[in-house]
Amino acid sequence: MSTDHHAFTLDALSRRAALFGGLGLLALPALQPAVAAAPSSPLNASADVWPDAAQVPGGVARLSLGPAATRPVAQAGDVPLLVLGDAIEWTALVGIPLSAAPGEASISVQQEGGGQRQISYTIAPKHYSEQRLKVAPGTVDLSPQDNARYEGERAHLAQVMATFSEPLPQLLRMRVPVPGRRSSSFGLRRVFNGQSRNPHSGMDIAAGTGTPVAAPLPGRVIDTGDYFFNGNTVWLDHGGGLLSMYCHLSAIDVAPGDLLKTGARLGAVGATGRVTGPHLHWSVMLSRAMVDPALFLTA
Repeated sequence: MSTDHHAFTLDALSRRAALFGGLGLLALPALQPAVAAAPSSPLNASADVWPDAAQVPGGVARLSLGPAATRPVAQAGDVPLLVLGDAIEWTALVGIPLSAAPGEASISVQQEGGGQRQISYTIAPKHYSEQRLKVAPGTVDLSPQDNARYEGERAHLAQVMATFSEPLPQLLRMRVPVPGRRSSSFGLRRVFNGQSRNPHSGMDIAAGTGTPVAAPLPGRVIDTGDYFFNGNTVWLDHGGGLLSMYCHLSAIDVAPGDLLKTGARLGAVGATGRVTGPHLHWSVMLSRAMVDPALFLTA
């Protein structure tokens, strides 16, 4: 079992105060050619391409915007939303932060004739497991030097997380990036020596060092680096504010700007950063909120 601190480093950055209550300093050279992603096309209307809807903290809301001749522009506060569909019906996908309080929330949609309308939805409560651990004090409290490094990385990460690009994704259902046992689930809250940390903001998959890690969807590499908590890390941009992150890698086989197809190798499982053993930490971000990767997995 790992004792990594991803939620401590990431979830606080995805909190959005107005609505929901909101790494790479070192780019590594590519070790193999990347493969170009396919061009964009309208999303298939079949329900099996959408992520599972879960209007809970850490979940995804699928909100119907109704018909319109052109793609509507929707926002959650000042955060642009991924809108997919066609003139018959458009759908806004909203990532809900783990920090969101249950209750009413809303998004704004620009009207074709001008002005805005609000669409409300309800965030239901969800209980995630809690784990209490006793560890050496030095593994919980950062030294001034380590804290300074973390703060610098966090500022850079905020820019990475704000990425919103086109073309928009053709598919939303993902394949698992590495085979293995799920060793820690999304949303798990760890308490170290009585000090509560933010919930686990991804999915941990147990696998041996060197196991290839593959892109779960077509995407563009937007960041690589070696980070204090996350170790060797790769970020992929899938378009429209849908991002994914891969941590603790023993090798990074891509560089920023590379375009990957589904299944293309991006690195290998490792134990870099603040961990106790080899595994892949995989996070999925939608509209600047870390959400449960399991909602995007193919059946």
